[in-house]
Amino acid sequence: MTSITRKLEFDAGHRIPDHRSQCRNLHGHRYVLEITLEGDVIAAPGSSDNGMVMDFSEIKSIAKKYIVDQWDHAFLVFKGDTAVVDFLASLDNHKTVLIDSIPTAENLAHLAFDTLAPQYASQFGGNLHLSRVRLYETPNCWVDVVATSPAAG
Repeated sequence: MTSITRKLEFDAGHRIPDHRSQCRNLHGHRYVLEITLEGDVIAAPGSSDNGMVMDFSEIKSIAKKYIVDQWDHAFLVFKGDTAVVDFLASLDNHKTVLIDSIPTAENLAHLAFDTLAPQYASQFGGNLHLSRVRLYETPNCWVDVVATSPAAG
């Protein structure tokens, strides 16, 4: 089994409404998302993917479609945070993403993992799985969500 990792970056705003520090205020981050996949190296002479687990551009394409393009330059808000939801709804054409949990780095990393795992699992006949999502909220703070087993991806 071989693991490969692709890194993508995006900017998004959020707030942690019940937090005791400044994070309860509206603010933003330059998030970094690392996606680690595990699989066998493809041995298919003449194939574009020969010698790869998966082409890095395909990893990027899937992550952009399902996470990065959705979250980039958006405000990620807990749907129960009605004060902010209502405020954002009052702004014309505002890019708002409602989520079912408080948008902590931990919850966002789990949401990214749960969203991406089936997308990557469908590649190469199921011989590929998402083994880890790492989400940096700042350069010094990150969350890892790790698959419990190859089948868990």
